[in-house]
Amino acid sequence: MKNILIIGATGQIGSELTMKLRSLYPEGNVVAGYIPGAEPKGALLESGPSHIVDITNPAQIAEAVDKYKVDTIYNLAALLSAVAEAKPQLAWKIGVGGLYNTLEVAREKGCAVFTPSSIGSFGPSTPHVKTPQDTVQRPETIYGVTKVSGELLSDYYWRRFGVDTRSVRFPGLISYVAPPGGGTTDYAVDIYYSAVKGEEFKCPLKPGTFMDMMYMPDALRAAVEIMEADPSRLKHRNSFNIASMSFDPEIIAAKIKEHVPDFKMSYELDPLRQSIADSWPDSLDDTCAREEWDWKPEYDLEAMTKDMLANLRIKFGIQ
Repeated sequence: MKNILIIGATGQIGSELTMKLRSLYPEGNVVAGYIPGAEPKGALLESGPSHIVDITNPAQIAEAVDKYKVDTIYNLAALLSAVAEAKPQLAWKIGVGGLYNTLEVAREKGCAVFTPSSIGSFGPSTPHVKTPQDTVQRPETIYGVTKVSGELLSDYYWRRFGVDTRSVRFPGLISYVAPPGGGTTDYAVDIYYSAVKGEEFKCPLKPGTFMDMMYMPDALRAAVEIMEADPSRLKHRNSFNIASMSFDPEIIAAKIKEHVPDFKMSYELDPLRQSIADSWPDSLDDTCAREEWDWKPEYDLEAMTKDMLANLRIKFGIQ
């Protein structure tokens, strides 16, 4: 039995991960940590306990850990890449200061900690194709800077204090559940919404902009499996490359057109998002994750496209 606290449980990943964890650990507490103004609703509220946890307030983290006898913390609090560029001070306060608070509580109370990193932790000087697990990380965004800092800080707390820190570097995540929230890769979510609604999609990135992507069910499974992995096999901890598919706007549009023949896409470039995308890898080498904890994706572009379109049609009541 596990007692789990999810910080940022009502966000893009947290809202789905909380429900998955509750399905896997029905006998334990899976606590949805949220900030005022982002309260859990519907099934997220009704299916288990929730608690106010502002990651910038260490006392609130400790209070939730004590109240629910938490042994594992999923720290999902962060500003997404494009939003973070508009609010760099807040991005640092949440991404690094908040992680420090979480690690300190975990050190004092014996908790394991999962804090996702990202393809954003790499930069222009990183090899872009099949980016290695261990390579240069010199990001040029505040989002990336916080992710690299988080990887180093988490590894430090493992080496120095024995805190069981583990992490994966998420590619762009695609989901029909939570709406896009200001990430550079979110065009690959928006495009499905436009296709299902019969709208022309205005793509913010230029043709040939390849990025690593993953369907949310695979991402959720990775977050669970890394925390369940045999620690004696882990040569790495923070953070593992995980990969599923890589495509550019032309490829995903062509795939959608196979299922929605009338779909149309034009380009309306966003210079900020384009500059961020250009600094990120085209594809990741996830050999270490496969070897150290048997990672393997289940969805490719075709399987994801069929599932996304089917579920969005249900969501919007479109036949």
